[in-house]
Amino acid sequence: MTAETVAPRRTRVASGPGGPATGRSSSASGAWLLVAAAMFVIGWGGNEFTPLLLVYRDTAGYSQVDVDVFLGAYVLGLVPGLLVASALSDRFGRRPLMLAGLVCSLVGSVVLAVGDVAGFGVLFAGRAFSGAAVGIAMAVGTTWVSELSAAPYDLSAASGAGARRSSIALSAGFGLGPASAGILAQWATPPLVWPYVVQVLLCLPILVLLMRRGVETRRGHGSVRVLHRLRVPAAGHRRFVHVVLPMAPWIFGSAAIAYAIVPQLVDTAVGEWALLYTVGLTVATLGCGVAVQPIARRLDDVSTARAVVVSMVVMTVGIALAALTALTGSPSLAAPVAVLLGAAYGIAVVSGLLEVQRIAEPDERAGLTGVYYSLAYLGFLLPAVLAGLHHWFGYVTMLGTVALVSLCCTLICASGWSRHLPAR
Repeated sequence: MTAETVAPRRTRVASGPGGPATGRSSSASGAWLLVAAAMFVIGWGGNEFTPLLLVYRDTAGYSQVDVDVFLGAYVLGLVPGLLVASALSDRFGRRPLMLAGLVCSLVGSVVLAVGDVAGFGVLFAGRAFSGAAVGIAMAVGTTWVSELSAAPYDLSAASGAGARRSSIALSAGFGLGPASAGILAQWATPPLVWPYVVQVLLCLPILVLLMRRGVETRRGHGSVRVLHRLRVPAAGHRRFVHVVLPMAPWIFGSAAIAYAIVPQLVDTAVGEWALLYTVGLTVATLGCGVAVQPIARRLDDVSTARAVVVSMVVMTVGIALAALTALTGSPSLAAPVAVLLGAAYGIAVVSGLLEVQRIAEPDERAGLTGVYYSLAYLGFLLPAVLAGLHHWFGYVTMLGTVALVSLCCTLICASGWSRHLPAR
């Protein structure tokens, strides 16, 4: 431990985009860790519901369409959280919005814990609160970690470290949350209460620490109205439209296929182990998503769309293999699906964030990040759409069609391989 760590100098430094910081020195280089921890517990709460789909369906009396609607319900909270929180954080600062995200996550878990008794509407509301929290974490947390991972807060971080750090924090929460929830639902009683209690206990200390020690990087400009900040001209950038937009919905669409659709296709074959098998697929998907992100950073190339196209190619292959799993009903095929789609998810989310950072000016970065993640989360509606169509079409046909659509989007991304690059 250095002398500066023990007694940091109270010199003021410029904050990056938006104004002065709150009297911090280079000793704030680890400040991003606390924000990443907040993103982690929010991601935990947002995805802990996933393995419980089988429990709600088999023991709580909900249909498959109902539970898939629950899975996608938090998109209704997430999209406003992404878009509005970005503008509000530019106006009022990053810390107040992340604190609001943690509170929403707490409320969501509490409401879900009583939702099994209260009914469909309460469960839907709990998912919406969890979605709003994840939206705030993605838009505001990603931007905040990126700012804290650059000068003057962190002088040793490599270029692009913020995108990787925030993505890993969220992905780790997305993976460990369902792992904990599935294990507790398998052996704890009541199974639909304890998973949410654990997430609440994780949130509380992070909420207190962030309130006391969070390093603010943004002082909003009072002369600019929030409604004006909701405009994100960078979303019309040709690079965003031709490369990022065709890829974005597949980020969580691919993950949803791996851990929400594929378990349904093999649950008869795995019998009483269906819940733990779902947990395993979820952890494998998101674990691969985390593990591959350093590779994603190396694949990224400022002169091409290489990383985006690679993610889409892997994704298309994974979806095609999911269609084969639907045809055979084989659990042994489900694991490679989880690995491929998890790898595609990890490469896609990082490469998209890096594209956003290159396209957007500092004042638009939070807003464009919100737009990007809003598009990404549209993919979470895919299981509900396919469950609704299952009355007329089989999963083999539907997943085969989804694979063809993914292939078309891959070709669109590839057509912008080196075009429309930002001038900077």
